[in-house]
Amino acid sequence: MRELQFGTKILGDNHPCCIVLEAGPTHYGLESALALVDAAGDSGADAVKFQIGSAKRLIPDPGVMFTYSYLVDKQTGETAQYTESLQEILLRRELTEQQWHTVAARCREKGITFFATAFNIEDFALFRSIGVDCVKICSGDITYHHMLREAAKHPWIVQIDTGSSSIGEVAEAVEVLEQAGTDRIIINHCPSGYPAKLTSVNLRVVTSLRSLFPYPIAFSDHNPGSTMDIAALALGVNMLEKTITLDRCIRSPEHLMSLEPQDIVNFIATIRDVETALGNNRRIKTPEERMAPPLGRRSLVARMDIPEDTVLTQAHLEYARPGDGLPPNLDCLLIGAKTVKAKAKGDRFTLSDIA
Repeated sequence: MRELQFGTKILGDNHPCCIVLEAGPTHYGLESALALVDAAGDSGADAVKFQIGSAKRLIPDPGVMFTYSYLVDKQTGETAQYTESLQEILLRRELTEQQWHTVAARCREKGITFFATAFNIEDFALFRSIGVDCVKICSGDITYHHMLREAAKHPWIVQIDTGSSSIGEVAEAVEVLEQAGTDRIIINHCPSGYPAKLTSVNLRVVTSLRSLFPYPIAFSDHNPGSTMDIAALALGVNMLEKTITLDRCIRSPEHLMSLEPQDIVNFIATIRDVETALGNNRRIKTPEERMAPPLGRRSLVARMDIPEDTVLTQAHLEYARPGDGLPPNLDCLLIGAKTVKAKAKGDRFTLSDIA
């Protein structure tokens, strides 16, 4: 797998998983965007992601409606549905060019990498002026090859969401990027739905993507909690993306399955703990195992009183704890050998006991 420099981090199999906190769909103006950056920066996350683009250019018709679920009660988990203009939803996420520079500057202050999903090719100029390390292309644009080619002209990483794409469409998108001149690519497995149905999460796709492409693999979790993220980590993802919000009960898409500020630190600690526990694929003794007394192992001991000059048989041997004597796998050296001194019942054998 190719390693990629992403901000101050390196993406690759021999490096810690990069944790990205998604704030694009859950801010509603500059102040909330800055508050989410602060929460992300203070949590120990590696990056925070937003969404940059003109809502009216992307969705010219304000009559295009979108129905979503939102959380009514945190204690009971009660949800309700709401329908509103998709253009209006996206307009809530728009900031001015100067405001985006302010958000990026706050990210630098907090020591956290800023990047964003681009909705329009025209937005690449703003990305360049901010100086981002990565541009994300949403799953709906994986067949928008012209946009992919334009993104590949720049030195940043291009991350592609896969959404409901087929493997063939993913392979085509990767080929377009490569032919356009970039090998700085991240492939993101991102199940559709907010939240995603368990039957559509299909985490084993991570294994397929890892086997098919030589690029870091990411996973965007669209479910509450950390269960899916832990499973994806175990399957080998190099980046995890989790949506955050200031309040899960905000009536807008994606808030109900997001992390609130007080939950973010615990989420990251959980991921780091699991990452540490996963270790590597080599079975070696840990320092604790090397230093532990051999209480769980066995030694070769005399099952009975054994006179000198006795030819040892299996009947003379006992295998007993602790394992601070001759180990049981060396019984082949004792059987058939002659004792050079007497052994009392329960005595441990040593190689000096035999001729």
